[in-house]
Amino acid sequence: MIKKEMIAMLLAGGQGSRLGVLTANMAKPAVTFGGKYRIVDFALSNCINSGVDTVGVLTQYQPLKLNTHIGIGIPWDLDRNVGGVSVLPPYEKSSNTEWYTGTANAIYQNLKYMEYYNPEYVLILGGDHIYKMDYEMVLDFHKSHNADITLATIPVPMEEASRFGIVITNDESRIIDFEEKPKQPRSNLASMGIYIFTWKVLKEALIELSEQPGCDFGKHIIPYCHKNGKRIFAYEFNGYWKDVGTLTSYWQANMELIDLVPVFNLYEEFWKIYTKSEIIPPQYIAQGAYVEKAIISEGAEIYGQVFNSVIGPGVVIGEGTVVRDSIIMTGTVVGRKCEIYKSIVAEGCSIGNNVKMGVGEESPNVWKPAIYCEGLVTVAEGSVIPDNVSIGKNTAICGETLPEDYQNNWLPSGENIIKAGELN
Repeated sequence: MIKKEMIAMLLAGGQGSRLGVLTANMAKPAVTFGGKYRIVDFALSNCINSGVDTVGVLTQYQPLKLNTHIGIGIPWDLDRNVGGVSVLPPYEKSSNTEWYTGTANAIYQNLKYMEYYNPEYVLILGGDHIYKMDYEMVLDFHKSHNADITLATIPVPMEEASRFGIVITNDESRIIDFEEKPKQPRSNLASMGIYIFTWKVLKEALIELSEQPGCDFGKHIIPYCHKNGKRIFAYEFNGYWKDVGTLTSYWQANMELIDLVPVFNLYEEFWKIYTKSEIIPPQYIAQGAYVEKAIISEGAEIYGQVFNSVIGPGVVIGEGTVVRDSIIMTGTVVGRKCEIYKSIVAEGCSIGNNVKMGVGEESPNVWKPAIYCEGLVTVAEGSVIPDNVSIGKNTAICGETLPEDYQNNWLPSGENIIKAGELN
């Protein structure tokens, strides 16, 4: 029988609905980040950098782009004969197809996969955070405390603590109580959704709670183990960790990469972030073009001006165009004489000539004000914007739009154009 000390189970099935039209056709972990990467690359790179060479990636919502990206794991050195990366979608049973209904239910449905490797420890990860963490240090902490479960935690500002699952610990870092999004938090130590379980403890809890609807680690498994006297400890992480689950936090995290001294450094030699890289030519900055404080990915062609922006691979910025404070993703073509301000433009879009985005007075979004806010313009994958139109702030566009979709060539702030059939 194969024996692995620790295997990782990476939960990558989430829709990421707070990212709005960016996740209309792909799972959140597949969304691009920092130009050439995808969000899932960070957890996968952490695994291989930490010596974890067996990773099950649990997919569900719109998995095609994610599956294609991961492939057999070559970029992360996870193409192994024993172990490596395995994509684990929900599978059909002889009686019925059972979707993953919660984080723990997803892991439970893959008990056979874990049993095959017969690990001593199982590392549970989310696929939608930006951070660098040495999981080996967490495992050493787990062993030294003789823990049954270790939760990675991070201190958060007290005023934000009610947004998280909060843990209360004693002097030895043992968890004595949990509070899920408490109104009056008693601690500011937040769970990061990263767990190390001793395999026997995890297996017993999953089987015991297998009938629990929507079985979840934070709501069901951890409280069950706590109630049954298991030794649960909090490993405190003090590095950079960003939940990029909202458009605003996603935009901010990208903008932080281009600070003169970035808080999160993509360029460290000893802890590289790996990704699947298409073989495309180097970037090209034309004569007369201007770039200031930006990430310009390979294959991009810049004929205009780019300020404080993240430009993905294969993007073309036309002559006379100005891009500021924006994220333009892989393969998008922006025409000539455009003005693009504080916009997130997804992959493979076509933006015509003389288009203005992110202009005018700000108004709340009429459809989803909590998602499309902070003045951002969000354009879904593969969308088309015709020539000579202007687009206000807090707007969303999805699909192939036509000149007649814009009244007097104008989409006012707070409005949206969502083409029928484009969103599920």
